[in-house]
Amino acid sequence: MRRLIPAILLAAMALGGCASDRGSAASPHATRAAPQGSAVAIGQPVMAGDLMLTPLAVKEDSRCALGTQCIWAGRIVVSTRVTGTGWSETADLVAGEDMIVGGRTMLLESALPERVAEREIAAGDYRFMFLAR
Repeated sequence: MRRLIPAILLAAMALGGCASDRGSAASPHATRAAPQGSAVAIGQPVMAGDLMLTPLAVKEDSRCALGTQCIWAGRIVVSTRVTGTGWSETADLVAGEDMIVGGRTMLLESALPERVAEREIAAGDYRFMFLAR
């Protein structure tokens, strides 16, 4: 019996190493992500081609408010985690501007809601659409 216990423990430890890689950066499809073309909130992953993009935070929102006249249209910058098979990188994506991340071209296609004068947008109210080319 004394020899059986170490053998059982050794077998249990060996089998523990057979766990799936689900949830690791090695597999971008392991985390449930919204389908490509979906508008997502901060922290919600979405597929863009074979990549998974997750908006992390709005770093800048200087867009011109609806119903106002501006000299400059402004911009929105979103810190975004881009995950591919075996890699992950965080980049600041600017709406309407292509950016190369991990050798692929990413685009923050749109950000809603539009800005309104005299009103801040709560972080939880933003929705983003991404595209990988």
